[in-house]
Amino acid sequence: MAEKHLHIVSFDIPYPANYGGVIDVYGRIKYLSDYGIKVHLHCFEYSRNHAHPKELDDICYSVDYYDRAEGVLKMFSVLPYIVATRHSQKLVENLLQDDYPIFLEGLHCCMLLKEPRLKGRKIYVRMHNIEHDYYKSLSLVEKSVIKRMYLKMEVPRLRRFEKILSQATGVFAITRKDECYLAERCANVYFLPPSLQNEKVISKEGRGSYALFHGQLSVAENYDAVKYLVENVFSHTSITFKVAGLNPPAHLEKFLSDYANVELIKNPSAEEMEYLVANAHVNVLYTKQSTGLKLKLLNSLFYGRYCVANDLMVEGSGLEELCLVFKDSKDLLSKLEKMFTLDFDRSMIEQRATFFASSYSNSQTCKTLVENIYTDDTSYK
Repeated sequence: MAEKHLHIVSFDIPYPANYGGVIDVYGRIKYLSDYGIKVHLHCFEYSRNHAHPKELDDICYSVDYYDRAEGVLKMFSVLPYIVATRHSQKLVENLLQDDYPIFLEGLHCCMLLKEPRLKGRKIYVRMHNIEHDYYKSLSLVEKSVIKRMYLKMEVPRLRRFEKILSQATGVFAITRKDECYLAERCANVYFLPPSLQNEKVISKEGRGSYALFHGQLSVAENYDAVKYLVENVFSHTSITFKVAGLNPPAHLEKFLSDYANVELIKNPSAEEMEYLVANAHVNVLYTKQSTGLKLKLLNSLFYGRYCVANDLMVEGSGLEELCLVFKDSKDLLSKLEKMFTLDFDRSMIEQRATFFASSYSNSQTCKTLVENIYTDDTSYK
C-alpha cells in the first residue's frame, strides 16, 4: 500500500489536549497516525507555550507553527476575527510544496479556500460548531461589555463567511444536527463523531468524595455555568464542588472564594484534569446553548463515574441514555444527594463500553475519514 500523506491545519496547538476543540484535533491526529497516514501538522500559535511539544513530534510526520496575526485592526475586517487572524503566506507556501490533501480544523482556518494557488487541491473542513450560533449564544451570557460587542460583531460576519464551505471538497460535521444544517448549504457533508485520546472506557467503580465541573473557564459559557451551579445548587448542600479549568477570570475567583465547599483548581495539566475527572463521584455538565458537541461530556463518560447533564448539554448527541438528565436546579440537587449514597458499579461501565464501541469508535471514525479523503485508493476500502 502506497504511503498516504495529509496536511492538517489546526486553529491552535493541539497539545496538551485539555479543552474541547483540541481534544478532537489531537485524537484525530493520533489515530490517523496509527492508521498509517503521514500527518503534516500546521498550527496557529497564540496563547500556548512556543515550546515544540515532543508528543506532536512522536505522532506527526512534520510540525510547523505560524503566528496568529492578532490586533485591533483585524476587528474591523469584513472577515470574522477568528478567520482574519489565521492567514499565513508561509503556510500557503508550505502547502504548495506537494499535492497532498488538506484538512482544515474549523471555519477558523478556511481562508485557504479563497487561496487561488490552491485551486484544484482536495481541501476538507472539520466543523466543530455552527460558529455564528455559538457566538450568538456566547454574547448572551458575556459580562464584559467589550467582549459582548466583539461577539455580536462576529455573528453576521461568521454567517456570511460560512458560505465559503461550498468550495470545500467535503465538510465533516460533529453532530447529526449540524450535519442536517450544513447539508442544506453545501454538498458532500458527512457526520464525523469526535476523536478522543482513548477509546476504552476506564471509569472507576466505587465512590468519590466530590462533584466536578471542568472546562475552559475564560469562556463566558463556562463561568456563567459555574455561577449558576454554585448559586442554585452547591450553596444549598455540603457536597464538595471542585471547579477546574484554564484561565479563570478574576471575577470568578472572587465569587468562588465566598463558598467553603467550593474549590477552584486553576490551569491543571492534562494529567491533573484526567485525575480530577476520574476520581470525582459526579461530573456535572451544564450549558445554556446546544451548539456543537461538548467534548468534556464524552471525556467525562470515558474517564469518570456518574455524569449529570441538563437537556441542552446532551441534545442531538445520543448520549442521554448514559447520563442522568436534570431539568432544573432542584432536580439536580435531588439527583446529586441521591448519587452520593450510591456506588458506581461495573454494569454502568459495561453499558458505556458497549455504546461507544458501536457509536463512537475512534478506529471506525478514522476509517470513515480516510475512505472519504482517499476515494481513489481501493486499498483503503
